[in-house]
Amino acid sequence: MKEAFLTYAVLCIIIYADMEYADKTITVPAAARGGKEGHAVFAKKKPTSFGTLTLSISGMRASVEYEMINKGSEAEVSYYIRYLAEEGTERRLEKRAYCSVEAALELLGDCGVPSWNGFHGKHPRGVLDGEMFRLEAVIDGERVCADGSQNFPKGFRELREGLYGILNGEG
Repeated sequence: MKEAFLTYAVLCIIIYADMEYADKTITVPAAARGGKEGHAVFAKKKPTSFGTLTLSISGMRASVEYEMINKGSEAEVSYYIRYLAEEGTERRLEKRAYCSVEAALELLGDCGVPSWNGFHGKHPRGVLDGEMFRLEAVIDGERVCADGSQNFPKGFRELREGLYGILNGEG
């Protein structure tokens, strides 16, 4: 019973942190973790710099890549399609757009991309196909890597929509 209560309490803290303190770190009290040191449960910090971001998405028929590069005063966002050619896989630029570095940092922070490092979304049982993704980025001087198969980190859809919006003049 005590374990169930503590689990419930921790979940409430996480939900509350997500709703009210998106830019702060909530620490679980040591007593709730069996006397161990406090542990950061939810941390969503706003990034201050980024170098590059590559988001590769592949499905049954198509593979695409979003690429965002910090060019100093602006961020260059590119959209590529990968396809099979006689010599192997080729990457073709489909669209390119630019936005401010501040807008790019805001998108990365709002989507929680810095916290994705180490995310590995295993393919759910019973799902026969779907999309796979791989993200590699340098944010605040740190390398961020994440991947998954029909299992995505929180904020993934928002990142994809944000990049699409920049490419189509919406962001």
